[in-house]
Amino acid sequence: MMFRRLCGLMLTFSTAIPLTGHAATPAVTPGKLTYGTAATFMPFEFVRDGKLSGFDIDLITALSQRLNLTAAPMQMEFKGLIPALQGKRLDIINSAMYVNAARASQVDFVPYMKIGSRVIVRKGDPARITGRDLSLCGKNIVVTLGGIEESQAREDSKKCVDAKKPAINVLTFPTATDSAVAVAQGRADAEFLSTPGTVALMNEKPDLFEAVGPEFEADTHIAFAVRKGDEETRAQLEKGLQALVKDGTYRQLIEKWHFPDSVAIF
Repeated sequence: MMFRRLCGLMLTFSTAIPLTGHAATPAVTPGKLTYGTAATFMPFEFVRDGKLSGFDIDLITALSQRLNLTAAPMQMEFKGLIPALQGKRLDIINSAMYVNAARASQVDFVPYMKIGSRVIVRKGDPARITGRDLSLCGKNIVVTLGGIEESQAREDSKKCVDAKKPAINVLTFPTATDSAVAVAQGRADAEFLSTPGTVALMNEKPDLFEAVGPEFEADTHIAFAVRKGDEETRAQLEKGLQALVKDGTYRQLIEKWHFPDSVAIF
């Protein structure tokens, strides 16, 4: 697995890592690391006070500096990220992209974290949901459109039907924030949300929400994505990540965004 190879890589670094050799696909803009992001997934990437913010934004900024490049974001819908990368409008995708087989057939991955998900309900759990189980059957479950949580909720709906129970009504919203608002307003009974997102939500709105049931699918990796066969870019990202691990930046960012220690893969 790529993340195992990445974790075991032994490298020596200077203060910055120059880009050397001939990339399989040249940079979109010389001197810049042009990345695509769908800034709708707090706390990884989101817009606050008109500016991009989040763990992924901090990480790519630090990584670009290590590579002697300037981070150049391009915001777009999540569903447009892979086509934009394949069309050479981007150098990489930096948008908390979950690693799965379907995406791995289209892009190459450089993992940097593993996360799980939680079931979020309104404080007091008025719908009496106990976790990712059959208590979800017949309920309104909200997820981010196109995210892994959507596929999880649809899988769970099928389990409900197989168990001769009412299907889940899966509601999709553009952002995790929109999903949380729907739960708070009673338009949805629960939300599937990443574990780091849950931590952020509980820190911001502890009186409105609670998590029920255990974390699930906690070994899901998220990664930068590069074009298929772009070994030069992939190798430089791996080197840059290892440098950030070595100097402590990686751990500092995990602490800054109040992520659980379990997310680290280095």
